[in-house]
Amino acid sequence: MTQEERERIIIPDENGDEHLFEELFKFTVDETGKNYILLVPVGDSEEDLEDDMQEVIAFQYEDKEGDDGSDLALMPIESDEEWAMVEEMLNTFVAEQDDEE
Repeated sequence: MTQEERERIIIPDENGDEHLFEELFKFTVDETGKNYILLVPVGDSEEDLEDDMQEVIAFQYEDKEGDDGSDLALMPIESDEEWAMVEEMLNTFVAEQDDEE
């Protein structure tokens, strides 16, 4: 089975250390117009996701035009309702991945 190439994003932590993540998936909520992105650290295997062991990080995002083309502005998810929706989308994504195998 061929692994499709995922977009990679570098995110600095509070100490300025950079960490590489792969995009798991993006989605937009039609009712609010808000965009969300789910990321996984590079190096974690897909089997870890299936075993609920892989770390998944979620952000709300906006597309911004940067000097080198498109750039993302990442914002934290703050409300419990948004977290519940993101978790539901992740569970749906994982279930669909299981169905494809």
